Amino acid sequence: MASQPIYQLYAELQDYEPKIWRRFQVANNITMARLGYIIMTMFEMQASHLFCFDVPFEENFKVCVGEYINNDMNRTAMKMLKEQPEMASLHIELISEDGLSEFEGKVINALEIKLKNVLDHKNERMTFTYDYGDNWQVGLELEGIITDKDLPGKELPRVLKGEGYGIIEDCGGVYGLAEIAKAFKKKSGAQYEEYREWLGCEDIDLGSFDIDDINFRLKKIPRIYTDIYEYGLEPTQQSINLLERKYLKK
Repeated sequence: MASQPIYQLYAELQDYEPKIWRRFQVANNITMARLGYIIMTMFEMQASHLFCFDVPFEENFKVCVGEYINNDMNRTAMKMLKEQPEMASLHIELISEDGLSEFEGKVINALEIKLKNVLDHKNERMTFTYDYGDNWQVGLELEGIITDKDLPGKELPRVLKGEGYGIIEDCGGVYGLAEIAKAFKKKSGAQYEEYREWLGCEDIDLGSFDIDDINFRLKKIPRIYTDIYEYGLEPTQQSINLLERKYLKK
């Protein structure tokens, strides 16, 4: 049974039309690293690049206090945030063994902090960034906190709804993704031939969304990403077959 509170979150790929989004549920006690692997799985990210979370602590604090923002305690808290701007946001990423990071401010290790310690109030938000070159950004919002003791824990994480396929690795970010969508819609011309050869397919539907397949992958893929990021392990052939959806070709 799901003994921990369940977080329902909305995730949307930023700056891309038509929208690519997921509504999903996770246990609130997972690490931020685990949440990263879940997001990557849902948006077709292949664990080839670094990732991080940025949490607007000051904005989320205002969400929490709502109409009570004017009482003495909250005025004091807001004054503290203004006096200590480094506390206005949280930056969370996987910290390498050498402790180095491209981020200049304070960094929190994604392996050492849990989701419930980052978001704990409805409508709080944060941003997930994957691949600092292509700069894929996924906006996340906590839609609700649910208790369901009848839900088997093995059912989490799970996607409830969504639209759109996801990203394509190393295509140049949302601009490149839009160019691929345009080329495959036209299905002719030099750009189409270039993408067709690169991707190894005649057609691709970036508007497709297979909820059953995503939920199947959510039970398998995050474990593979854990091995890659946390233990530096190369995927086994069985894992590669899962990542490449060889199970659909049988």
